[in-house]
Amino acid sequence: MSAKRKGRSKVTIFPDWCKGCGICAAFCPSKVMELNDQGKAVVVREEECIHCGFCELHCPDFAIMVQPKEDDEVCTPKSSGKKSAKKEEQSSGSGTEASEKETPAQEKGEG
Repeated sequence: MSAKRKGRSKVTIFPDWCKGCGICAAFCPSKVMELNDQGKAVVVREEECIHCGFCELHCPDFAIMVQPKEDDEVCTPKSSGKKSAKKEEQSSGSGTEASEKETPAQEKGEG
């Protein structure tokens, strides 16, 4: 089940807050983080993150944030065309280039 969730998370580490304890790197089941030459945690394999949240919960310095990627919610295949542009325009309240190009064609009945 975790394979389905890989690549959908954005892992952020705030280096100024990290004291380099290594808890995140040692216990991450997907080995997403490692300690750099300065002893601070860095993300090296974000695409492997399964969003288990262990690192975020156990970081004593609150230096790690794991969030869902926003791109997955917005990105749709280009083949979906007009419907995705309409949905995006309605949800964001601003038009996109694709929806602006479609509007004149729809008015002419070419769509």
